[in-house]
Amino acid sequence: MSDTTDQPGHPMTPAPPAAPPVVLDLPVGLVATGLRREHDSMGVVDVPADRYWGAQTQRALHHFAIGNERMPTDVHRAYGYLKKATATANAAMGRLPQWKADLISRVCDEIITGDLDDHFPLHVWQSGSGTQTHMNVNEVIANRCIQLVGGEVGSKTPIHPNDDVNLGQSSNDTFPSAMHIAAHSTLMRVTLPAVRRLRQACDVKAQLWSQVVRVGRTHLQDATPITVGQAFSGYVASLDAAIDHLEHSTDELTELAIGGTAVGTGVNAPAGFDVAVTDVLVSLTGQPFRPASNKFAALATVDPMMRVHGALRDTAAVLVKIANDLRWLGSGPHGGIGELTLPANEPGSSIMPGKVNPTQAEALIMVCYRVMGADVTMGLAGTGGHFELNTCRPLVIATTLDSALTLGDAADSFTSFMVDGAELNAARITEHLSRSVMLVTALAPLIGYDRAARIAHRATADGTTLRDAAVADGVDAE
Repeated sequence: MSDTTDQPGHPMTPAPPAAPPVVLDLPVGLVATGLRREHDSMGVVDVPADRYWGAQTQRALHHFAIGNERMPTDVHRAYGYLKKATATANAAMGRLPQWKADLISRVCDEIITGDLDDHFPLHVWQSGSGTQTHMNVNEVIANRCIQLVGGEVGSKTPIHPNDDVNLGQSSNDTFPSAMHIAAHSTLMRVTLPAVRRLRQACDVKAQLWSQVVRVGRTHLQDATPITVGQAFSGYVASLDAAIDHLEHSTDELTELAIGGTAVGTGVNAPAGFDVAVTDVLVSLTGQPFRPASNKFAALATVDPMMRVHGALRDTAAVLVKIANDLRWLGSGPHGGIGELTLPANEPGSSIMPGKVNPTQAEALIMVCYRVMGADVTMGLAGTGGHFELNTCRPLVIATTLDSALTLGDAADSFTSFMVDGAELNAARITEHLSRSVMLVTALAPLIGYDRAARIAHRATADGTTLRDAAVADGVDAE
């Protein structure tokens, strides 16, 4: 249809814009059976009639039926925020009718709340740019919009997945932007709060047990005394450093590639589009998202994600140390160290009645080992930035989200079911301290290293106390 009228004797005048369609109040879901026919640039594809996805998603299901890992839901929900922001920005810049932006935004809200989760079926293993997942999002948004205005689902009218939903965008800038939004959300919502709670729980124990002296241990052997509180203060300091590292790297994720489009030059996106989109994202999420300072680096690398995962790896190392210390200190209870009494959460054995195991520590350690192993994968994926695009992005975001989520959940579980309920076995601590020969270290400046060593060896060999061995060696008991 021409956008002008041509009448004799009158100049060319614009035709009046079509009235926006009425938006229906329809619940999520397509009441249909069998298949419908959709088309893309390569031809016609049969799609399940009760699904909102279109031809490109269906092709991806066929060509990338690899493994069981699905693209994380957090990625789709991050896309919900991003597509709402781009639609809003496009409307504000006069590139998209306001009614289309409002309609797209309404469907994005359904994505954000999880109402459309069942319509994102793709696996992690796909194009390294995430194009299949990106088009899955575009198709679902378009078809749900079409349904809401009473159109024919799959017709691409009046909302087109590319021309409208994807206006001014590319997989190459939206997928890394969605990655950052998703990872930032998970770290802020799950990982960092969990590590902070563990830090606080350790600090409570450090204060509570600040005056309780126990045997210090190095090389798994007795060393000079230390207070239990001092040992826990070490955990607090290590967790503080890990939290600082996590916070700093998480802040890097607020830089988004949006506006870079295909290769970082911003082709097909108007000037200022990146700022307009990130401004909307700030208002939607309350987080300080901003355009990437260099779009070429934002598309060609996954450096910020690698630094985030490096911080997760470093945090995992701290958590393993704490978990191992606590299960060693709680070992026994009679044949081990037994200075800590750990919570008895569940039976520990199917054959040994009464046995209780440090299962929270074991679960946390396994998660941490997985995160550490995943960091090797991240390092390799980081080398996948050939020329203007890193093509390991689905692997990177799936790995990062898995590590961030499981590490946060495991830390929370460890805090709630192990650290909070741990108690001291005062009698065992006193027993071990009284038998420790490393107190002889305090005598060394007075009687010399060699004589002090002789006394220590004598106490160990005779099974006596350090005091008795020293007296036997001629040291004045006073």
